[in-house]
This record gives sequence, structure tokens and C-alpha cells, in this order.
Amino acid sequence: MGRRTPLYAEHLRAGAKMVDFGGWDMPLHYGSQLAEHHQVRRSAGLFDVSHMRTVEIKGAQARPFLRHLLANDVNKLKMAGKALYGCLLNEEGGVRDDLITYFLAEDWFRIVVNAGPGEQDIAWFCQHAQAFGVDVIPRPELAMLAVQGPEAFRRAETVLGARTLQTLTALKPFQAVFAGDLFLARTGYTGEDGFEVIAPADQAVSLWQGFVAAGITPAGLGARDTLRLEAGMNLYGHDMDTMVTPWESGLGWTVALSEGRDFIGRAALERQLAAGLARKLTGLLLLGPGVLRSGQRLYSVHGEGVLTSGSFSPTLERGIALARVPSAAATGEECDVEMRPGRTARARIVAVPFVRNGRILVDL
Repeated sequence: MGRRTPLYAEHLRAGAKMVDFGGWDMPLHYGSQLAEHHQVRRSAGLFDVSHMRTVEIKGAQARPFLRHLLANDVNKLKMAGKALYGCLLNEEGGVRDDLITYFLAEDWFRIVVNAGPGEQDIAWFCQHAQAFGVDVIPRPELAMLAVQGPEAFRRAETVLGARTLQTLTALKPFQAVFAGDLFLARTGYTGEDGFEVIAPADQAVSLWQGFVAAGITPAGLGARDTLRLEAGMNLYGHDMDTMVTPWESGLGWTVALSEGRDFIGRAALERQLAAGLARKLTGLLLLGPGVLRSGQRLYSVHGEGVLTSGSFSPTLERGIALARVPSAAATGEECDVEMRPGRTARARIVAVPFVRNGRILVDL
């Protein structure tokens, strides 16, 4: 038996198929992964993301501490509530995790890390905290929900109230605000508009039930995966891990080589950049029937590659994937994917995202 979120009983009551995910018992779907996917793209869906870990960094040196640990630069965060996406690296430049950092005050930052590497992340923070005199404070008493889709805000009004909703909708993407006990952030992992709520665990059930009563459909990990893949968003442990750098994971845009800032992994990233990159992450569109899967090999005129994530896209009605390919491979080129031993299928290299805000962004 894995760890359980405060919403475990709600998932069972709704008929969810439960699976292990990063050591947590989480809902894969509530009957139809396909229907849940379309619901988020067309209306609104509700996700339990309480397996994500909330950690707070407090102390006068909180900002220098995070400037040293993160590949992105928290000096970009000037306004309270502003958020920053980036990577936590090891000394070799490999990705320990990707995370979101919220600036709350000069001596107070909030970080949301992934479930699988969460404990290792917290240990890593603690390992480096003493040198900066900061406190690393895990917040296991907090739960997290995500409401995503084009009707997310309209349907949430009956739960949050008109005034809170007005405050939330006034936020720009990657901004957050406190509304009483709730921490509301204009963030998500689906490629649709929406928000995430960090709340005391004892409020999670009432929030969940309120959102469901407002017509927001529960959605599980299955739909979350196909939605994020269509949006071209990385999944830790698949599209990035400690063996690859942000340059090789389509996350170079999150690396801030600010002058004079020495962050963990910087020297390795600079060496790799100077030597030239052998691999990059890109999108892949299957040209015929079939489903692309993680681990499949691909063969192009520039050499071999590997699919890091793959699935059937409900929106495109086509197999799609993220793939690590030779750097010389160009958008628009075709390649062969080994679907199974002795059988290949033709695919085209494409830029991601495939879908964003309900719009198909690739030529089929």
C-alpha cells in the first residue's frame, strides 16, 4: 500500500482505478481516460495533485540559497506571488527534478516539487541549507488540487466566491495569491488555462466536493499524461532525469547563465555547451496508425534516437511522442520508429507543443 492523499476516499467513492505513482496511491481514471482528457480540453477537469510536495525556504539568505541551487535565477522574482519554473541540478548538470518556486517575501519562498524525487529534493535542500543559515520546512499538512480547462474559472465561482475569483482571474500566468487559507496559483500541467490550489489538508475534501458539484469533472493521471504530452511538457523520470542536462531536455530556456552567479551544475552545463550538443528533445508525430511508446528506438539520416514519452493523442487522433534525437535532426524531417522488433513506422519530427489552449499547432 502506498501513501494516500486526503482525497483517497473521494477517489474510491467516484469509482477510480487506483495505481501506484511515485509511492502514492493515485487515480488513473474514473472510468474513461479519453472522456476526462476531452473534458479538460473542452470544459473543465479536476485533478488531485496532493502527491506533489510543498516545501518552504525561510531565512534572510533564502534568495542567495536558491540562486545557488537552481539553474533558473530567482532574481527574476521581484513581486510577491510571482512564480518561476526551473530545474534542480546535480554537479554534472543532470536534472534532479523540475519545480516551481514562488516568491512570497525576501525571507520566504515556497517550492513545489515532484512526488517521486520529492524526498531526495528535501534532503538536497537540507544538505546545502546550513551554509546559508536558512530553514527548509516541508509542508505535509497541505493538499493540492488543480482545476484546468477553458471553463475552469467560470465553474469555480460557486466554490471560491465572486471576489476571490475576480482576484484569481486578474493574475497573469505564473502568479499566485493568498485568499485566506487558500494559496491560488495561475499554473497548470495541461496546456489549458486554469489554476492550482494549495490548501490545508482538512479543507481538501470540501473543496473537491464543491468543485465536482459545480460541474468540474474529476480526471486522473492518465488524462493528465496525455494532456501534458500534447502540451509538450516534460515528465520527470521520462523526458529528463539525472543522466541528461536541461540542454538535452528542451529546457535550455530555463537555464539562466547570469553573470557572476555560480549555481550547482553550471560548470558542467557550460562545458557541454562549449563542446556542442549531441542530442536534443523534440516532438514526434506518427504518420500512420499506431501508438508511440516510451523506450522505442527511432532511426533518422542523422543517427539513432529514443522516444522518452509517447501516447495516442485524443485531440490529434494520432500517435505522438517526445524523443531525444541527434542535434542535427530538423523539424519536418521524417524518420522510422521501431514499433516492435522487425516492424517500423514512419514519423515526422515536429516542434512542440502539439496542442495549446485547445488549438492544434502541428500540421497533420
